[in-house]
Amino acid sequence: MISVSNLSLRYGKRVLFDEVSLKFVPGNCYGVIGANGAGKSTFLKILSGEVDPSTGQVNISPGERMSVLKQDHFAFDQHGVLHTVLMGNRKLWEVMHAKDAIYAKADFTDEDGNKAAELEQQFADMNGWNAESDAATLLSDLGVKEEYHGMQMAELSGKEKVRVLLAQALFGNPDILLLDEPTNDLDVETITWLENFLADFQNTVIVVSHDRHFLDTVCTHVADIDFGKVNLYTGNYTFWYESSQLALRQRSDQNKKIEDKRKELQDFVERFSANASKSRQATSRKKLLEKLVVDNIQPSTRKYPAIIFKAERECGDQILSVENLGKSSPEGQNFFSDITFTLVKGDKVAVLSKDHQAITTFFEILMGEEKPDSGEYKWGSTITQAYLPNENAKYFHDDINLIDWLRQFSADKDETYIRGFLGKMLFSGEETFKKSSVLSGGEKVRCMVSRMMLTQANCLILDEPTNHLDLESITAFNNALKDWKNIALFTSHDHAFMESVANRVIELTPGGVIDKRMTFDEYISDESIQELRERMYSSRELVK
Repeated sequence: MISVSNLSLRYGKRVLFDEVSLKFVPGNCYGVIGANGAGKSTFLKILSGEVDPSTGQVNISPGERMSVLKQDHFAFDQHGVLHTVLMGNRKLWEVMHAKDAIYAKADFTDEDGNKAAELEQQFADMNGWNAESDAATLLSDLGVKEEYHGMQMAELSGKEKVRVLLAQALFGNPDILLLDEPTNDLDVETITWLENFLADFQNTVIVVSHDRHFLDTVCTHVADIDFGKVNLYTGNYTFWYESSQLALRQRSDQNKKIEDKRKELQDFVERFSANASKSRQATSRKKLLEKLVVDNIQPSTRKYPAIIFKAERECGDQILSVENLGKSSPEGQNFFSDITFTLVKGDKVAVLSKDHQAITTFFEILMGEEKPDSGEYKWGSTITQAYLPNENAKYFHDDINLIDWLRQFSADKDETYIRGFLGKMLFSGEETFKKSSVLSGGEKVRCMVSRMMLTQANCLILDEPTNHLDLESITAFNNALKDWKNIALFTSHDHAFMESVANRVIELTPGGVIDKRMTFDEYISDESIQELRERMYSSRELVK
């Protein structure tokens, strides 16, 4: 168990945490949530001892081992891949080195023999003889190919390093596991493996993630950071969000009788409990929800942006036709070829590829920013596009305030009109005079969404729209796309976003297109489609 007592953290006049006290107990997974800047990652660093609190203390049950997912991708560059994983169990690693050092001595004494025997016993007690094979299995499960196991960390790409560091954190069955954004740079298959691993994990997990599907699948509790406090709630992220929104609506309805409010909340808890997540933790989560006291449900104080897409005109019958489209990288890598499809009214298409650059290039072609190597495409005469690119730096070079920044994209230059769109994305008052050149990643995305709403286009093209956004903005964006009745082409690493919005999946491969009218979950769980994918990717890897 890990407990926090009267913990506070101050940076000058800024109070990040104020007199926080709570306990994290074994068998539970706690999802730490909070707005950008609330201190989620800092809270994990305090728990791990990397950051000292101003007051208060963190206590871990005697003898328990804590493991932390490292964020420094270069910290282990001088070590081998397999050794980096073994270092996840520091005590085992120290015993291994001490043992090897004794055996390497030229003048081996009786005292050395006794010490070696003691270390050998410790090594065996920690299952040391299986450590390397266990580490190798963990690496393979996380998608690190066996050919990389004997390499140096410095030789790996950033995405491969992420997987090795995750294996390091998971290695050796730690008593307490701290994970900060563990799904970053992982593909769907690896995230699913990690979800299953954590669902079976019997010890304490504390995780920060912007992936709502991941939080819903693995979490039994939510640790909500707000106004310098950390409050624990039973249930996963969706339960916390929906129940807090219900409580907020009830609070705003002053005429609603107290007993009616309690009944509505109780009905909500019972419905959610009966339809608990499909994850392996569903049974335990249901039991937790059944014990939940309705009075514990509190309204959220979060601010959600008002993302509202309105089309100036309806789509006609001719939307988009793509014929035999092909494109390769300057180095000759075949991004995709023979891509043929036609969009129809109401299509909200999840665009997939094993190479994200292929999707970005495809979107740039459709927006006229790139030219295909072969084939053609044609937009219908009634279709207007609004594009949210993955990289938006080129839009923020000018040192102008946000009002002037958005005004340059608007036919209506009236300041009140412009402020209305900025206000929807939570830029109000003095914030509208921020310089566009100094915005954070999340602020830039919110500005770009304001720009999209301003266009009133009837076709949305979205390249990783949830990148850099907090959970509140992601949820608002997700809800806006679910309500959108026109055309959308999008890609995202956010599983919940893909599953809840898409009614069609198009995958771009070197061997052609896979086009299925189904949900995202249906697509990734269909074994015949997965076999087809492997054939399509292996058929034409390079353009000759």
